[in-house]
Amino acid sequence: MIVRPSLQDHRIVATYSGRIIAGFGLLMAIPILTAAVFSEWAHLVRFAIGLLVCLAVGLGLQAAGGRSGGLRKRHALIVVSVSWLLATALGAIPFWLSGHFGSFLDCIFDVMSGLTTTGLYLLQDLDHIPNSLNMWRFVLTFVGGQGIVVLALTFLFRGTSGTFHLYAGEGKEERLLPNVVNTARIIWLVSLVWLVIGTTILVACALALGQEPVRAILHGLWVFMGAFSTGGFAPQSYNTFWYHSLLFEIVCVMIFFAGSLNFALHWLIWRGDRREILRNIETRSFALTLTVLVTVASFGLARSGVYPDQISLFRKVFYQLISGHTTTGFGTVASRALVTQWGPVAMLAIIGAMIIGASSCSTAGGIKGFRMGVITKAFLLNIKGLLGPESAALTMRYHHGRDRLIDDDTARLALMVTVTFLTMHALVTFVGVLNGYPLLEAMFEGVSAASNTGLSCGVISPAMPWVMKLILTGAMWLGRFEFFAAFAFVGWIWSVIIGR
Repeated sequence: MIVRPSLQDHRIVATYSGRIIAGFGLLMAIPILTAAVFSEWAHLVRFAIGLLVCLAVGLGLQAAGGRSGGLRKRHALIVVSVSWLLATALGAIPFWLSGHFGSFLDCIFDVMSGLTTTGLYLLQDLDHIPNSLNMWRFVLTFVGGQGIVVLALTFLFRGTSGTFHLYAGEGKEERLLPNVVNTARIIWLVSLVWLVIGTTILVACALALGQEPVRAILHGLWVFMGAFSTGGFAPQSYNTFWYHSLLFEIVCVMIFFAGSLNFALHWLIWRGDRREILRNIETRSFALTLTVLVTVASFGLARSGVYPDQISLFRKVFYQLISGHTTTGFGTVASRALVTQWGPVAMLAIIGAMIIGASSCSTAGGIKGFRMGVITKAFLLNIKGLLGPESAALTMRYHHGRDRLIDDDTARLALMVTVTFLTMHALVTFVGVLNGYPLLEAMFEGVSAASNTGLSCGVISPAMPWVMKLILTGAMWLGRFEFFAAFAFVGWIWSVIIGR
C-alpha cells in the first residue's frame, strides 16, 4: 500500500523549501549592487522585483509550514527537488523582464543551465547584455556548483536534524567533517579561497591582454566562476576562444580541473596529505581516460589535416577534451567546426569524455570517475574469479580517502547509476533525432545537457523546438541530482494522487 503524505509532511517540506528560497532570493542583491554601480537602473528594478517575489514565496511557505517537525530522508529529498524547481522559476524572472529572451521557457532553460553548471544558453545578444544580467548568470553557476542547499546549510540550518539528507539529496555524499553543516562551510571556504586566487590571476591575464581595468576585473571574476564551477558560461559568445591567449587557456584549465576535483580531496590536500591526488581512484581514472580520449581525438583530427602542425592540434584537442571531461564546457573552437572540421571520431571522443565526467562531490557532472573506477575493478575481480580456483577468496582494493574493499553493494550502486545515466542519454538523443537532427549531433547535445557539460555543436539555439528545450532542461535537472531526488519527487506526487 502506498501511503499518502500527511498535512504535517507537506508543512515540513514547505518550511524548509521556503527557507532555501528566501536565501536564494537574497543572492539577487549581488546583481542589484552591480546594476547600481553601473547605473543600470531599469535592471536594478527588475532584479528588485525578482528578489521581492522570492522573499514573498519563501516567507509565505515558511508561514504556511509553521513550526514543523523533524526532517526525515523522504522530506529532505522532496525539499531539494521543490527548492530547485522554485529557484529555477523565480530566478528566471529578471531574465524574462530583461527582454533578452524569446520566451519564459528560454529563461527557465538558462537558469537551470546555470544552477546545474551546464553552460548551454538561449540568451540573445550575449555580447551586449548589461553587466548586472551577466553577473546574475555567473552567480547562478557559481552557487549552483556548490549547491543552493549547501549554501543554505552554511547559513540557515544551524542545529537542524536531518540536514545530512538535504546535503546528500543535492548529489553529494561525502562528509569532510562529522558535522554536515561544518562540511558545507568547508566547501564554501575552499571555493572562496579559490575565488580570490583564481580571479586575481585571471584579472592579471586580462590586463596583460590589454583590457581596461574594470572590464578586466569583471571578466576575471566571471571566467573564474564559470571555470571553477565547471559551468561553462562565458561573458562573450565566442567563449574562451574570444581571448586568443595560450596563457589564459592554461590558467582556465588549472581552475576548472581544480573545480572538478572532489571537495574531500581538496580538504585532504589542504591538511597536508598531498599524496592523495596520486593515489585516489578518481584522479587515476581521470588521467587514464583523458589520455585515451585525447589520443583518439588527435588521431581523428590528424587524419583530416585540419590543423597545420602538431602543437596547434594538441592545443585544440587537449583543451576541448579536458573541458568535456571535467564537464566545464569552455571551448576554443566554433560550435559548428566540431561537425564540419573535427568529424565523427573526435566528436565521439568528446561525447565519451562528457559521459564519464570528473569527480564525485565536486562541481562536475557525468557518471563520475569514482564509478568508472569501481566498475572496472569489479569487472577485473570477476574475471579473476572465473580464471582462478573456485575455492579462492578474491578481493580487490581501491583508494578513496582511505583503502577500501570492492563489495557487491558499492559495485551494484555504481552500475545502477551508470546504466540510468546511459539510458537517459539514449532517450534524449532519440528525442533529438525525432525532432529532425542528425544522430551524432543529437547525441552530442543530449549528452552535453544530461552530463551538465555545456559544449555544443551548434544545435542549441533559441530556434529549437520547444519540446527539445523542455527535454534538455529536464535532462540537466536529472543529471545534476543523479536521479534520486527527482525520482523521490515523482514518487511524492504519485503518492499524493493514489496514496491512502
